[in-house]
Amino acid sequence: MIMATTDRYIHFLSKCWVGKSHDYTQLKVEFPAGEPWFKDLRVRVDLGYQGIVKDYECEQISIPEKKPRKGKLTEVQKESNRGKSSERVYVEQAIGGMKRFRYLSDRLRTRKVLLYESAIGICAGLWNFYLTN
Repeated sequence: MIMATTDRYIHFLSKCWVGKSHDYTQLKVEFPAGEPWFKDLRVRVDLGYQGIVKDYECEQISIPEKKPRKGKLTEVQKESNRGKSSERVYVEQAIGGMKRFRYLSDRLRTRKVLLYESAIGICAGLWNFYLTN
């Protein structure tokens, strides 16, 4: 899980998770509900964070509309989702900036999670250094 601002600066990296786990489960472990973690922030998330509205207090939460079962989204909902996606693109660009160092985009053959976590931290630090200089 990565948290970045609109200037693509990475402010938070979570620990690495081995195996499959949902995005929202990772958020609940890293930032337990009930605390004012995001009280003064405008949060933009994707559909992997469905329960964030009821569990966390935020200044503003932007989450896309989910397509109803056996239904379709209206044109207004599709346009709204496009706008929300264009706001979230900065985090994706920050992830792409970390991958430009190729260590994260190539296949890693290590089974040591701590080594992988340090590599991600170093790549994030190099990306932030690139942005500030």
